[in-house]
Amino acid sequence: MMIKYIVQHTQLAEKNIKSTVQLLNEDCTIPFISRYRKEATGNLDEVQIGDIVKYKELFEALEKRKIAILKALEEQDVLTEDLKQKIVNTQDLTTLEDLYLPFKKKRKTKAETARKNGLEPLAKIIMSQKANDIESIAFKYVKGDLSSVDEALEGARHIIAEWINERVDIRNNLRNQLERHAQISTKVIKTKKDDEKAQKFRDYFDWSESLSRIPSHRLLAILRAESEGFIRVKIEIDDVRALEQIDHRIIRSKNACADQIELAISDAYKRLLFPSLSNEALQKAKEKADESAITVFAKNLKQLLLGSPIGEKRVLAIDPGFRTGCKVVCLDAQGTLKHNETIYPHAPKNDSIGAIKKISSLAEAYKIEAIAIGNGTASRETEALIRKIQFKNDIQVFVVSEAGASIYSASKIARDEFPNYDVTVRGSVSIGRRLQDPLAELVKIDAKSIGVGQYQHDVDQTKLQKQLDVVVENCVNAVGVNINTASIPLLSSVSGIGPKLAENIFNYRNENGAFTSRNEIKKVPRLGGKAYEQAAGFLRIRDAKNPLDNSSVHPETYKIVEKMAKDEGVSLQDLIANKTILQKIDLKKYFTETVGLPTLQDIIKELEKPGLDIRETAKVFTFNQNIKTITDLHEGQLLPGIVNNITNFGCFVDVGIKESGLIHVSNLSDNFVKDVNEHVHLHQQIIVKVLEVDVARKRIQLKLHN
Repeated sequence: MMIKYIVQHTQLAEKNIKSTVQLLNEDCTIPFISRYRKEATGNLDEVQIGDIVKYKELFEALEKRKIAILKALEEQDVLTEDLKQKIVNTQDLTTLEDLYLPFKKKRKTKAETARKNGLEPLAKIIMSQKANDIESIAFKYVKGDLSSVDEALEGARHIIAEWINERVDIRNNLRNQLERHAQISTKVIKTKKDDEKAQKFRDYFDWSESLSRIPSHRLLAILRAESEGFIRVKIEIDDVRALEQIDHRIIRSKNACADQIELAISDAYKRLLFPSLSNEALQKAKEKADESAITVFAKNLKQLLLGSPIGEKRVLAIDPGFRTGCKVVCLDAQGTLKHNETIYPHAPKNDSIGAIKKISSLAEAYKIEAIAIGNGTASRETEALIRKIQFKNDIQVFVVSEAGASIYSASKIARDEFPNYDVTVRGSVSIGRRLQDPLAELVKIDAKSIGVGQYQHDVDQTKLQKQLDVVVENCVNAVGVNINTASIPLLSSVSGIGPKLAENIFNYRNENGAFTSRNEIKKVPRLGGKAYEQAAGFLRIRDAKNPLDNSSVHPETYKIVEKMAKDEGVSLQDLIANKTILQKIDLKKYFTETVGLPTLQDIIKELEKPGLDIRETAKVFTFNQNIKTITDLHEGQLLPGIVNNITNFGCFVDVGIKESGLIHVSNLSDNFVKDVNEHVHLHQQIIVKVLEVDVARKRIQLKLHN
């Protein structure tokens, strides 16, 4: 059942899904399966395996709900064989809940009150549509709490309305209409119209759009405006048409019973069906919008984590500021803090001469190779100051994103790393380390705090966190980790490790010194065979006796590589990076029961360039120095910029001023743009053309210049 369910939703081959599910059940991770079990999965990538995980979890949740519902129905003694089969065969949660709806314990309803007043038989007579003088029949039920025929008929209609509400075919028909024809409309709350905070939502003060076509960002903006109390939101369809379709399913006569049923249908629709199913439709649209927004966050985060590192170079990092000064730190090539102090080149102290002398002397004393400047307050002014300095050596200057640096500097991780320094020093260190290795530094920060995407606080937080965790894990394992320098957060993201084992590795390293081989990793307390299998290929050991320990070749295939070297009559060391020999090896000779062409091709690729970083090296970038504020911009200007955020409707670009400009999706290309990420990526250096500047609203419209 599970395999068929996953096949239905992913369209992947059944045998590949079966093998993948088996590996997942054996506690294998997505990075491990996608990298080292290609033969078993039919070469599925991490995205496809992620989809299998997603639908496996959805199926398990569905089955769990079925068990709970069947148990509840058995306890009520209402479970028939027919109902049981319907529940067992159901493949989606909505249908399952519809089947359970008539038996769900309800709070006190109008229908329940009518039943207590003995009106269910009258409701059944009306629904039979055979009685003509229904008022005379209803008169027999006027007793107890009921004082008139009208009250009796009204009570019977409440019961009928409940029956109509519980009919699966009617609910599905209305769902279909909502799915195809629902409009979402908004109206401003008059008392909030002039509220300053409401102005950013003024596009939605009077808005109407198809619910099925509304873009993710717009729906999330509308729902935020509603939650903040600025607008009212309505879901609407053609009520007359919806009621007619229910009438056709129920009314078969033209007598007094039909009149009562028609009243009950109207009541059921307005009081029960439409409120419930329109909310459901809005919720589904919200889930779809969340999924779309989370996908954008995930893509952005991946690009950010895989941002270009400068590598192991000595860095001077500056966290710029005006009144409080610029916090300066010097880091060695491994990111160790060597020196820190504060300079005051800007207002109010304006000690630019003293600052230039200090930076010059620090650059010489610590043999600085690159300077990292945070992109926050006073960034441009600080960059201009640094570029005036005549350094003795060639020093590259970079402006680095500060997003999330303040979160890191106040975190427990930062306090543990730098217990004797305040948050300002820790923040500067983070800026410098981001230049050296963005991935290693950014994993220390909660991914949601890095701020990639829009409306991240409006989407489902559990789903967002889960997806971002997957991205972090995939990125860390795609790059690989130096086990002898990695922090606990970085080690935690390695396949099969997790926080506790990461701490054990860190402690073992501190007590015993650097690891000298992958085999030694097995000595870490509580790191068993399974964890070693999952992690070993992603952990690197520089200068190990076995050169394969600093590659992505898994220890389980070392013997194959050793046999290749022996067969070619060279040492293992001489085989590595020797393209001439590697390219003529007949891989078929090394096939085994579990190792086939995909794994062997990966091994050869790795041996040709062992330990090659998949990331590009960081490049220096300079903004137009004449652009200081939004008022310096004018239509038609061509400017250098850096992509600092990507959404479904376009991307935002930093052109060196406080406000970021927007390249709308329509201005990314002359052709139709399906995916913004196909045209730009985060932190990409681009040239933009200024289309429009709205100084009052602080909005800049840009076009990608090719």
